[in-house]
Amino acid sequence: MEQGNNSRVTEFVLHSLSGPRELQLFYFAFFTLFYLSTLLGNFLIVFTVLSEPALHTPMYFLLSNLSFIDACVCTFATPKMIVDFLMERNTISFEGCIAQILFLHLFVGGEMLLLVSMAYDRYVAICRPLHYTAIMSIRKCTGFVVGSWFIGFLHSVSQLVFIVNLPFCGPNKVDSFFCDLPLVIKLACTDTYILEILIRLNNDILGLSCFVLLFMSYTVILVTMRRRSSAGMAKARATLTAHVTVVILFFGPSVFIYAWPSNNFLVDKILSIFYTVFTPLLNPLIYTLRNKEVMSAMQKLRRRKVNS
Repeated sequence: MEQGNNSRVTEFVLHSLSGPRELQLFYFAFFTLFYLSTLLGNFLIVFTVLSEPALHTPMYFLLSNLSFIDACVCTFATPKMIVDFLMERNTISFEGCIAQILFLHLFVGGEMLLLVSMAYDRYVAICRPLHYTAIMSIRKCTGFVVGSWFIGFLHSVSQLVFIVNLPFCGPNKVDSFFCDLPLVIKLACTDTYILEILIRLNNDILGLSCFVLLFMSYTVILVTMRRRSSAGMAKARATLTAHVTVVILFFGPSVFIYAWPSNNFLVDKILSIFYTVFTPLLNPLIYTLRNKEVMSAMQKLRRRKVNS
């Protein structure tokens, strides 16, 4: 902390999972394995979709972009958390903290909108199958992806507006393994009650809007599937199950942390680790294990590598 007429915080102290030295080393190995597995799984999907012409469809184009965002979500804070397990004191600069907040809301906001785009794709495929090729295209999906990143960027910038000019003169301890806006803003040396309400509204508007659109889309899809033959809907049902599972895994922890905050910091910390570390790994597992086309494409790629 700089001293002077107006002392200000130059770094924050992060509180990750605590424990004795042996447990910290276990955390280091465990989360390193998870992080590398997450990168491998998600980039394998991206590479498979790019390499296999049969997967050059709107659905798999959106899936590959979801995998890329998942890799970004697990990267904005996880590598620092892993390194911090080997450190005696876990600190992050003020600028680094602001950067984490920016990237968190950029990636999470973008992923929310991408999930809505994927729901729309499934709605058209199941509810209007004869018009699918006319409605959906790679070009339109590219617009969805660009729009998701753009709105995610606007959302992240709007979050920074609330905090970047606040006075921070101590304390500087954040009870999380990364800088999360609701926790950091409480450390400001001024009354932040109104700002906390505005931040909650900002998050709720984006999150609730995406959730309502997803709920409406999947409700219509489920009603449509019930009216049609189970044999003809078998593949669609498997794909839809994967989509809904990913949505639940993504929105579940976020609801508890942001929309329904708890005073139990340990619970919030565990949920934060879940949706920033574990969920990005579960997504590729869910999509690949339940998708015969992706599994078949991966097997083709493996045979090509072996034969080359």
